[in-house]
Amino acid sequence: MFVSAFLSVIGLGFLVWVLFALAVYALPAFVGVSVGIYIYDTEAGVIAALVAGMFAAVFTYLIGQIVFAKVQSVPIRLAIGALFAAPAGVAGFSAIKGLSQIGGASEDWTLAFAIIGGIVTACTAWVRIANLAGPIGEDDVQHTDAIKASPFANDR
Repeated sequence: MFVSAFLSVIGLGFLVWVLFALAVYALPAFVGVSVGIYIYDTEAGVIAALVAGMFAAVFTYLIGQIVFAKVQSVPIRLAIGALFAAPAGVAGFSAIKGLSQIGGASEDWTLAFAIIGGIVTACTAWVRIANLAGPIGEDDVQHTDAIKASPFANDR
């Protein structure tokens, strides 16, 4: 009994870890699947649909990452981050709701867990896309007089 409960907790933890690790790829996966289905519906074949879907997913991910890293405008960065975080939040909501229903939680608790899971997953995707972009370079930072006057400004 103890072993099965322990392994269930380990398995659930692994599923949640996978959810958070792959959350940032929800938008590229959606774009890739959509393009693949469209190409397949045009009777181009399975191989063409798979190749086009993979290309579209990788292209979406790379363009989003490059634009997020290069653009210094905060509203544009917010929009790009929201584009990546929204599908991840929906995926997190659905995954946590399903896992909660499997666990036998009541409908109210299932919904509460799902909402919290969706918010946490969206925030995780937001942080990961921001981290993948990397820090702003030293030459891009505008030093103000307050920073220059600080005695700790050169401590790195």
